[in-house]
Amino acid sequence: MNKKFLTTAGLLILCIAIPLLAGVIGSVFTMEAIPTWYATLQKPFFTPPAWVFGPVWTTLFILMGIALFVVVRDGTGTAPVRHAVAFFAAQILANTLWSFLFFGLRSPLLGLIDILLLIVLIAGTMVTFYRVSKAAAWLLAPYLCWVSVATALNAAVWVLN
Repeated sequence: MNKKFLTTAGLLILCIAIPLLAGVIGSVFTMEAIPTWYATLQKPFFTPPAWVFGPVWTTLFILMGIALFVVVRDGTGTAPVRHAVAFFAAQILANTLWSFLFFGLRSPLLGLIDILLLIVLIAGTMVTFYRVSKAAAWLLAPYLCWVSVATALNAAVWVLN
């Protein structure tokens, strides 16, 4: 194997590991609250079955990581790439914060405020990724769609409870 391949493979693994790590951190707050607090809440009729969330989020985190890799694989020496990475960092932090606010603090209102910001940050990430790679931006489209559904769920939980 050549050195460039190993370096590229390592970068891909790192880029995928970053959002997966965010998911693991978020799950620390989520896992304890689901069978206790969350189970007692009124939920809207369109709430997906519980088993859907793990596979969907894992897939979305992997897609985020691949998108990040596509953006940074040629380096971070240009302003468009640096802006894209900054938006990515902001959205992944907001994503992780949501789990703490909604499940950790048990606050659907704070979660709703955060997830509305998250939608803006995902859109901004898509725009900045698009300037570097159209493919990278489109890899985030399922994420934006899922977070839009999650926002509706969050809002409904807040209203119902």
